[in-house]
Amino acid sequence: MNERRLTCIGCPMGCQLLVKLEGNKVIEVTGNTCNRGKEYGKKECTNPTRIVTSSVYVEGGEIDVVPVKTERDIPKGKIFECIKELKGVVVKAPVNIGDVVLKNAVGSGVNIVATKKVRRADNKTA
Repeated sequence: MNERRLTCIGCPMGCQLLVKLEGNKVIEVTGNTCNRGKEYGKKECTNPTRIVTSSVYVEGGEIDVVPVKTERDIPKGKIFECIKELKGVVVKAPVNIGDVVLKNAVGSGVNIVATKKVRRADNKTA
């Protein structure tokens, strides 16, 4: 039997989890105060995922780049591939929060969205 110790990030409590595994199967999660901790421990040990944050260039904007993120988490093993896909992405101003800048990143079914509003440099469009 294998054990992993984790700090849960499911809620602000930051519980210290102990996850017991047999191979790739979770046998037990302890140390959690809420159910989110149990689910986090299982997921982190069997299929870890992350939200990816980055930035892409803006053409004709009041600023040159806009921050972006995945709409939801993607498999941890696809993070670097996702960043590579974003490397050549350029969006045209104006950009609104939530605008999709890249659909179906790395074939994950998850879109990359803008997290900041960027007006056009000429201020003709808010």
